[in-house]
Amino acid sequence: MNVAIIGVGLIGGSLAITLREQKIATRILGVDKDENNLKKAVQLGLIQEGVALEKAVKESDIVFLTVPVDAILHLLPPLLDRVSNQVIVDMGSTKKTILHAVSDHPKRGRLVAAHPMAGTEHSGPEAAIPNLFKGKMMVYVDAMNSDEDAFEAVDAIIEQLEMHTTFMSANEHDLHTAYVSHISHVTSFALALTVLEKEKSQGRIFELAGSGFESTVRLAKSSPDMWTPIFRQNRDNVLEVLQEHIRQLQQIYDVLDREDYDLFYKLIKKSNKIRRILR
Repeated sequence: MNVAIIGVGLIGGSLAITLREQKIATRILGVDKDENNLKKAVQLGLIQEGVALEKAVKESDIVFLTVPVDAILHLLPPLLDRVSNQVIVDMGSTKKTILHAVSDHPKRGRLVAAHPMAGTEHSGPEAAIPNLFKGKMMVYVDAMNSDEDAFEAVDAIIEQLEMHTTFMSANEHDLHTAYVSHISHVTSFALALTVLEKEKSQGRIFELAGSGFESTVRLAKSSPDMWTPIFRQNRDNVLEVLQEHIRQLQQIYDVLDREDYDLFYKLIKKSNKIRRILR
Protein backbone atom coordinates (compact mmCIF):
# COMPACT_ATOMS: atom_id res chain seq x y z
CA MET A 1 0.00 0.00 0.00
CA ASN A 2 1.26 3.45 -0.93
CA VAL A 3 0.40 6.24 1.50
CA ALA A 4 0.74 10.00 1.23
CA ILE A 5 0.86 12.25 4.27
CA ILE A 6 0.07 15.91 3.71
CA GLY A 7 1.66 17.72 6.63
CA VAL A 8 4.71 15.96 8.07
CA GLY A 9 4.62 17.42 11.58
CA LEU A 10 3.76 15.81 14.90
CA ILE A 11 0.62 13.93 13.79
CA GLY A 12 1.72 13.15 10.25
CA GLY A 13 5.24 12.21 11.28
CA SER A 14 4.09 10.00 14.16
CA LEU A 15 1.63 8.31 11.82
CA ALA A 16 4.44 7.68 9.34
CA ILE A 17 6.58 6.05 12.04
CA THR A 18 3.87 3.54 12.90
CA LEU A 19 2.93 2.89 9.28
CA ARG A 20 6.56 2.02 8.62
CA GLU A 21 7.23 0.04 11.81
CA GLN A 22 4.04 -2.00 11.46
CA LYS A 23 4.76 -2.54 7.75
CA ILE A 24 1.32 -1.16 6.93
CA ALA A 25 2.68 0.96 4.08
CA THR A 26 5.25 -0.08 1.51
CA ARG A 27 5.89 3.50 0.43
CA ILE A 28 5.23 6.74 2.28
CA LEU A 29 5.22 10.03 0.40
CA GLY A 30 5.20 13.40 2.13
CA VAL A 31 3.77 16.77 1.17
CA ASP A 32 4.43 19.97 3.09
CA LYS A 33 4.44 23.66 2.22
CA ASP A 34 7.70 23.98 4.19
CA GLU A 35 10.57 22.48 2.20
CA ASN A 36 12.69 22.28 5.34
CA ASN A 37 10.04 20.09 6.96
CA LEU A 38 10.16 17.74 3.98
CA LYS A 39 13.93 17.53 4.11
CA LYS A 40 13.89 16.83 7.84
CA ALA A 41 11.17 14.21 7.40
CA VAL A 42 13.29 12.39 4.83
CA GLN A 43 16.43 12.67 6.98
CA LEU A 44 14.54 11.29 10.00
CA GLY A 45 13.23 8.40 7.94
CA LEU A 46 9.61 9.42 8.37
CA ILE A 47 8.94 9.45 4.62
CA GLN A 48 10.75 8.07 1.61
CA GLU A 49 10.24 11.10 -0.58
CA GLY A 50 8.85 14.62 -0.49
CA VAL A 51 6.63 15.26 -3.51
CA ALA A 52 4.14 17.70 -4.99
CA LEU A 53 0.48 17.35 -4.09
CA GLU A 54 -0.53 16.07 -7.53
CA LYS A 55 2.02 13.27 -7.45
CA ALA A 56 1.08 12.32 -3.92
CA VAL A 57 -2.55 11.78 -4.86
CA LYS A 58 -1.78 10.05 -8.15
CA GLU A 59 0.69 7.55 -6.67
CA SER A 60 -1.04 6.75 -3.37
CA ASP A 61 -3.87 4.52 -2.25
CA ILE A 62 -4.64 6.54 0.88
CA VAL A 63 -3.92 10.22 1.53
CA PHE A 64 -3.86 11.48 5.13
CA LEU A 65 -4.51 15.17 5.70
CA THR A 66 -2.63 16.17 8.87
CA VAL A 67 -2.36 19.93 8.40
CA PRO A 68 -4.08 22.80 10.27
CA VAL A 69 -7.84 22.84 9.79
CA ASP A 70 -7.86 26.01 7.66
CA ALA A 71 -5.48 24.26 5.25
CA ILE A 72 -7.74 21.19 5.22
CA LEU A 73 -10.69 23.44 4.35
CA HIS A 74 -8.70 24.86 1.44
CA LEU A 75 -7.17 21.60 0.20
CA LEU A 76 -10.02 19.12 0.52
CA PRO A 77 -12.30 20.12 -2.40
CA PRO A 78 -9.51 20.08 -5.03
CA LEU A 79 -8.13 16.86 -3.54
CA LEU A 80 -11.49 15.15 -3.98
CA ASP A 81 -11.55 16.48 -7.55
CA ARG A 82 -8.37 14.49 -8.24
CA VAL A 83 -9.23 11.13 -6.72
CA SER A 84 -10.67 8.10 -8.45
CA ASN A 85 -10.51 5.10 -6.10
CA GLN A 86 -8.08 6.66 -3.64
CA VAL A 87 -9.20 7.44 -0.09
CA ILE A 88 -8.72 10.82 1.59
CA VAL A 89 -8.56 10.86 5.40
CA ASP A 90 -9.24 14.21 7.09
CA MET A 91 -7.60 14.10 10.53
CA GLY A 92 -8.42 17.64 11.59
CA SER A 93 -9.59 18.74 15.04
CA THR A 94 -12.80 20.39 13.79
CA LYS A 95 -15.35 18.86 11.42
CA LYS A 96 -18.57 20.81 10.89
CA THR A 97 -17.16 23.58 8.66
CA ILE A 98 -14.88 21.23 6.74
CA LEU A 99 -17.51 18.58 6.04
CA HIS A 100 -20.12 21.17 5.09
CA ALA A 101 -17.73 22.48 2.43
CA VAL A 102 -17.68 19.11 0.64
CA SER A 103 -21.15 17.80 1.54
CA ASP A 104 -22.34 18.02 -2.09
CA HIS A 105 -19.08 16.95 -3.71
CA PRO A 106 -19.66 14.04 -6.12
CA LYS A 107 -16.73 12.16 -4.59
CA ARG A 108 -17.64 12.80 -0.95
CA GLY A 109 -17.74 9.05 -0.42
CA ARG A 110 -13.96 8.78 -0.90
CA LEU A 111 -13.47 10.92 2.22
CA VAL A 112 -13.21 9.46 5.72
CA ALA A 113 -13.39 12.10 8.46
CA ALA A 114 -11.47 11.04 11.54
CA HIS A 115 -9.97 12.81 14.54
CA PRO A 116 -7.24 11.11 16.58
CA MET A 117 -7.48 12.28 20.20
CA ALA A 118 -3.72 12.25 20.56
CA GLY A 119 -0.90 14.74 20.48
CA THR A 120 1.64 16.75 22.40
CA GLU A 121 2.43 20.46 22.72
CA HIS A 122 5.31 20.11 20.23
CA SER A 123 5.24 20.56 16.47
CA GLY A 124 7.29 19.83 13.38
CA PRO A 125 8.87 16.59 12.08
CA GLU A 126 11.24 16.42 15.07
CA ALA A 127 8.21 16.15 17.37
CA ALA A 128 7.10 12.86 15.78
CA ILE A 129 7.21 9.92 18.19
CA PRO A 130 6.47 6.18 18.05
CA ASN A 131 3.22 4.86 19.52
CA LEU A 132 1.58 8.28 19.71
CA PHE A 133 -1.76 6.74 18.79
CA LYS A 134 -1.59 3.46 20.73
CA GLY A 135 -4.47 3.18 23.18
CA LYS A 136 -5.90 6.56 22.16
CA MET A 137 -9.36 7.30 20.76
CA MET A 138 -10.08 7.78 17.07
CA VAL A 139 -13.35 9.59 16.44
CA TYR A 140 -15.04 8.78 13.13
CA VAL A 141 -17.28 11.65 12.07
CA ASP A 142 -20.32 11.28 9.79
CA ALA A 143 -18.97 7.88 8.78
CA MET A 144 -22.23 6.98 7.05
CA ASN A 145 -21.30 9.45 4.29
CA SER A 146 -18.12 7.53 3.41
CA ASP A 147 -18.09 4.68 0.88
CA GLU A 148 -18.02 1.31 2.60
CA ASP A 149 -14.72 0.25 1.03
CA ALA A 150 -13.11 3.60 1.89
CA PHE A 151 -14.14 3.35 5.53
CA GLU A 152 -13.05 -0.28 5.83
CA ALA A 153 -9.61 0.51 4.39
CA VAL A 154 -9.06 3.29 6.93
CA ASP A 155 -10.53 1.31 9.82
CA ALA A 156 -8.15 -1.57 9.11
CA ILE A 157 -5.22 0.83 9.50
CA ILE A 158 -6.64 2.35 12.69
CA GLU A 159 -6.99 -1.13 14.14
CA GLN A 160 -3.30 -1.77 13.44
CA LEU A 161 -2.48 1.51 15.18
CA GLU A 162 -4.13 -0.10 18.24
CA MET A 163 -6.58 2.75 18.72
CA HIS A 164 -10.04 2.71 20.26
CA THR A 165 -12.83 4.03 18.04
CA THR A 166 -16.11 5.87 18.44
CA PHE A 167 -18.63 7.50 16.10
CA MET A 168 -20.11 11.00 16.19
CA SER A 169 -21.87 13.50 13.97
CA ALA A 170 -19.96 16.64 13.03
CA ASN A 171 -22.06 18.72 15.44
CA GLU A 172 -21.46 16.29 18.31
CA HIS A 173 -17.75 16.13 17.62
CA ASP A 174 -17.19 19.87 17.57
CA LEU A 175 -19.23 20.39 20.74
CA HIS A 176 -17.53 17.66 22.75
CA THR A 177 -14.00 18.53 21.61
CA ALA A 178 -14.65 22.12 22.67
CA TYR A 179 -15.32 20.85 26.19
CA VAL A 180 -12.58 18.24 26.54
CA SER A 181 -9.80 19.57 24.29
CA HIS A 182 -10.18 23.11 23.07
CA ILE A 183 -11.01 24.64 26.46
CA SER A 184 -7.89 22.98 27.92
CA HIS A 185 -5.78 24.92 25.46
CA VAL A 186 -7.65 28.19 26.04
CA THR A 187 -7.12 27.78 29.79
CA SER A 188 -3.45 27.00 29.35
CA PHE A 189 -2.90 30.01 27.09
CA ALA A 190 -4.70 32.26 29.58
CA LEU A 191 -2.73 30.90 32.54
CA ALA A 192 0.57 31.45 30.73
CA LEU A 193 -0.43 35.03 29.88
CA THR A 194 -1.50 35.62 33.50
CA VAL A 195 1.80 34.42 34.94
CA LEU A 196 3.86 36.26 32.33
CA GLU A 197 1.94 39.47 33.12
CA LYS A 198 2.05 39.24 36.91
CA GLU A 199 5.38 37.53 37.50
CA LYS A 200 7.84 39.89 35.89
CA SER A 201 10.85 37.91 37.06
CA GLN A 202 11.28 34.98 34.65
CA GLY A 203 13.92 33.60 36.98
CA ARG A 204 11.38 33.28 39.77
CA ILE A 205 9.01 31.42 37.46
CA PHE A 206 11.74 28.98 36.53
CA GLU A 207 12.79 28.42 40.14
CA LEU A 208 9.35 28.01 41.68
CA ALA A 209 7.28 26.36 38.95
CA GLY A 210 6.63 22.80 40.08
CA SER A 211 5.13 19.86 38.24
CA GLY A 212 1.59 21.09 38.87
CA PHE A 213 2.17 24.41 37.12
CA GLU A 214 4.21 22.77 34.38
CA SER A 215 1.52 20.22 33.56
CA THR A 216 -1.24 22.85 33.63
CA VAL A 217 0.57 25.33 31.40
CA ARG A 218 2.22 22.74 29.12
CA LEU A 219 -0.35 23.23 26.36
CA ALA A 220 0.55 26.94 26.13
CA LYS A 221 3.58 25.81 24.12
CA SER A 222 1.24 24.63 21.35
CA SER A 223 1.52 26.13 17.87
CA PRO A 224 -0.63 29.21 17.12
CA ASP A 225 -0.59 28.15 13.45
CA MET A 226 -2.55 25.07 14.45
CA TRP A 227 -4.80 26.43 17.18
CA THR A 228 -5.97 29.77 15.80
CA PRO A 229 -7.79 28.06 12.89
CA ILE A 230 -9.36 25.57 15.32
CA PHE A 231 -10.77 28.38 17.43
CA ARG A 232 -11.96 30.15 14.28
CA GLN A 233 -13.82 27.11 12.95
CA ASN A 234 -15.22 26.04 16.33
CA ARG A 235 -15.82 29.57 17.61
CA ASP A 236 -19.43 29.15 18.76
CA ASN A 237 -18.78 26.00 20.78
CA VAL A 238 -15.59 27.41 22.30
CA LEU A 239 -17.40 30.59 23.31
CA GLU A 240 -20.11 28.51 24.98
CA VAL A 241 -17.68 26.45 27.03
CA LEU A 242 -15.55 29.51 27.76
CA GLN A 243 -18.60 31.31 29.14
CA GLU A 244 -19.23 28.42 31.55
CA HIS A 245 -15.55 28.32 32.50
CA ILE A 246 -15.60 32.04 33.29
CA ARG A 247 -18.74 31.48 35.41
CA GLN A 248 -16.95 28.78 37.40
CA LEU A 249 -13.88 30.97 37.88
CA GLN A 250 -16.07 33.85 39.02
CA GLN A 251 -17.77 31.54 41.54
CA ILE A 252 -14.41 30.49 42.95
CA TYR A 253 -13.31 34.14 43.09
CA ASP A 254 -16.47 35.16 44.94
CA VAL A 255 -16.23 32.30 47.45
CA LEU A 256 -12.61 33.11 48.21
CA ASP A 257 -13.31 36.84 48.37
CA ARG A 258 -15.92 36.37 51.08
CA GLU A 259 -13.75 33.74 52.80
CA ASP A 260 -16.36 31.01 52.63
CA TYR A 261 -13.91 28.15 53.02
CA ASP A 262 -16.62 25.59 53.76
CA LEU A 263 -18.07 26.19 50.31
CA PHE A 264 -14.58 26.28 48.81
CA TYR A 265 -13.98 22.82 50.28
CA LYS A 266 -17.26 21.58 48.78
CA LEU A 267 -16.37 22.93 45.34
CA ILE A 268 -13.00 21.18 45.38
CA LYS A 269 -14.69 18.00 46.60
CA LYS A 270 -17.19 18.24 43.76
CA SER A 271 -14.40 18.72 41.22
CA ASN A 272 -12.74 15.54 42.53
CA LYS A 273 -15.54 13.55 40.90
CA ILE A 274 -13.57 13.81 37.66
CA ARG A 275 -11.40 11.02 39.08
CA ARG A 276 -14.24 8.59 38.48
CA ILE A 277 -13.89 9.27 34.75
CA LEU A 278 -10.18 9.98 34.36
CA ARG A 279 -8.09 7.37 36.11
